[in-house]
Amino acid sequence: MGKVSRIQDTEKENTASIPDLLGATDLIGNYSSILQITFYEDRGFQGRHYECSSDCPNLQPYVSRCNSVRVDSGSWMIYEQPNYQGRQYFLRRGDYPDYQQWMGINDTIRSCCLIPQTSSHRLRLYEREDHKGLMVELSEDCSCIQDRFHLSEVRSLHVLEGCWVLYEMPNYQGRQYLLRPQEYRRYHDWGAVDAKAGALRRVVDLY
Repeated sequence: MGKVSRIQDTEKENTASIPDLLGATDLIGNYSSILQITFYEDRGFQGRHYECSSDCPNLQPYVSRCNSVRVDSGSWMIYEQPNYQGRQYFLRRGDYPDYQQWMGINDTIRSCCLIPQTSSHRLRLYEREDHKGLMVELSEDCSCIQDRFHLSEVRSLHVLEGCWVLYEMPNYQGRQYLLRPQEYRRYHDWGAVDAKAGALRRVVDLY
């Protein structure tokens, strides 16, 4: 459950707070900074907000809507629906003053998860279900799967190392899907409605 450090209206007097530290040890060296994401009800980091330092399956008790987000550290996936369902959006360290900045289509965000960090990344893409047909292996970001590998569709994949974000369209556009180290035998397994696969990005955060 997400840990609440502070819930308040930013128009009122601020009070100091210290975010909770995650118990998990990061896999990259001695990386140990405070991992935190803050959700704001209004644009420009205004209105009631909620500071979170771990996975949260339901944000609705804390914020009724989400129009801006600030990521102090870590890499996060935020979800349109509770329990990590619906459209997904990948966020790294930085400020997102309105939902268009994370390619959102509305102000509805209902859950979030912290993405584990690793020092290496590797996955295999397959043109057919159940890891059959043409296979290509990838260990770095790819802005256009079609141009690089001549794959018009990806129907199964196997993440060997690290976490990745798969984008529906080239140049990191369209729907996004978090991929963890495991086997995905068909595109439904990663939450997609079809086999479109435009780009891949490693989840890397060294802050």
